[in-house]
Amino acid sequence: MIVITGATGGLGALVVESLLEKVPADQVAAAVRSPEKAAGLGVQARAADYADPASLERAFAGADVVLLISGNEFGKRAEQHTNAINAAVKAGVGRLVYTSAPFADSGRMALADEHKATEEVLLASGLTYTILRNGWYHENYAQAITGAAESGVITGSAGDGRVSSAARADYAEAAAVVLATEGHDNKIYELSGDTAWSFAELAEQISRASGRAVAYQNLTTEEHIAQLTGAGLPEPVAGIFADVDANIAKGGVLDHTPGVLRELIGHPTQPISDYVANLLK
Repeated sequence: MIVITGATGGLGALVVESLLEKVPADQVAAAVRSPEKAAGLGVQARAADYADPASLERAFAGADVVLLISGNEFGKRAEQHTNAINAAVKAGVGRLVYTSAPFADSGRMALADEHKATEEVLLASGLTYTILRNGWYHENYAQAITGAAESGVITGSAGDGRVSSAARADYAEAAAVVLATEGHDNKIYELSGDTAWSFAELAEQISRASGRAVAYQNLTTEEHIAQLTGAGLPEPVAGIFADVDANIAKGGVLDHTPGVLRELIGHPTQPISDYVANLLK
């Protein structure tokens, strides 16, 4: 049995979809807070909440493999993930697959702090593991891309830095491969798109797809944080996202293109140009 947490989320639903191309539906279960919302997935739904260890242990019962999709509550994720890892140990799970962040153990990105803490707990747990350090998603920029097509400007504080993003569906397919096949025990995969792009190049792609001239406006980190908080983000979260751009500007974290994701899924990753064109149709 393969159990997927967060299966009704953007990544989780795509993992289920890809997984069902590889294994029978009766071998897959969705561990979600609201089982009724998982009705359309076509698999068994089990109630589970990262804040409720007992529910996690019940949801993981009989699981050969569990996919722990990282939570989205900043500041609470390390504790929530620890609950899931401890539940997997108690339930006798054969292997736990975790969606982490790029180079989580390097300590460079503030975004990765909770992932680093989770990885440390997982490595100390005694569980057989696979860690998927997912790079940046094209979808992270969906709102910025559509907004730029309207305003003619895309903003950030990444300078000339580059991003090797890939589509969420590519990362989901990689997770499905790792869940359904052997040879991934105690491995850590750094996953990213095949090609790295700059924000100036992204602006060119938006221009081409929208038919409107679009330029990239580079901000200082302080200006970027002010812009994000002005849009309603709490200041600590705004700081985390501005720190991502600072790391993009420095290079070495979100611009690597070793081809590991392509090798896992067996085909090239979706180019950012295709994503932009499809989004702005």
